[in-house]
Amino acid sequence: MKRYPSGIMATCCIPWDAAGEFSEDIFRHGVRTTLTRGTKHLYVFGTAGEGYAVTDRQFDRIVSAFADEMQQGNAEPMVGIIGLSLGTICERIERSRDKGVQKFQFSLPSWGALADQELFAFFDGVCGRFPDCQFMHYNLPRTKRMVTGKEYGRLADLHPNLVATKNCGDSQSHLRSLMLDAPQLQHFLSETGYVYGSMFGECSILASFIMNWPKLYALWTAGQQRDVSTMIAINREIDIVVQTLFEAVPAGRIDGSYDKLFEKMYDPDFPLRLLPPYIGSSDTEYHAFVRLLSERLPEWVPNSGDNP
Repeated sequence: MKRYPSGIMATCCIPWDAAGEFSEDIFRHGVRTTLTRGTKHLYVFGTAGEGYAVTDRQFDRIVSAFADEMQQGNAEPMVGIIGLSLGTICERIERSRDKGVQKFQFSLPSWGALADQELFAFFDGVCGRFPDCQFMHYNLPRTKRMVTGKEYGRLADLHPNLVATKNCGDSQSHLRSLMLDAPQLQHFLSETGYVYGSMFGECSILASFIMNWPKLYALWTAGQQRDVSTMIAINREIDIVVQTLFEAVPAGRIDGSYDKLFEKMYDPDFPLRLLPPYIGSSDTEYHAFVRLLSERLPEWVPNSGDNP
């Protein structure tokens, strides 16, 4: 029995004005839009949400706005925690919990790769300290250590409130291990990883391309039914989206530079800038991407009237 329901999970990017301040009205509109058009499984402060860059003041203000909008939309907020200090991570969890947040996404500290004993101590310091909360672990190479499926199985046995993982890679051996060695956890995988992972049991989608919700839900349903031909057909279109994206926007930027392009498709007022020193996409790159994608895959460009 999975500890967390299957579905599609998506991030909420953070809009910054020209002075680098949080644009709360635009952010709240984006949360409401995604709850209405897309999914109830939303989180803030992954890599795309610049969780690595916000100050404590920014963190607290954004969590307050996010928790309020999610609760008004009858959805449960999930807050991402990225930090080098276990103490800071726990303090942010405590302050978010005071705002009614019970679900958290966390990653390993990235200053140095954790040894085996340190890995288990870190999970104990997070999951063990907050038994009334649920946790998803964000597994990514930037932390200098990837948690294996077997390690997840052992960690899940130790911590009943470890309920899910987020894995964006497409290594088949790693995906297979996640599904077979930690079957009690809900594994949120990239669109491509989901195709393979769904062959081994129930898993979920971490939405990378939040422009076509019908196609994403068709992909998720096909995975539940193990409809390989449908999943492959949808992933061919996703490959075209990726190819088009990197024709219009240089590769190698941090995630939010790309994710904010998708946000802007739903809200033309959404600013593309990132917190410094990271570089966001330009309006010129955005329009080039939308133009090329409209020519190649018009149904992947939201046609709700929000775009000029």
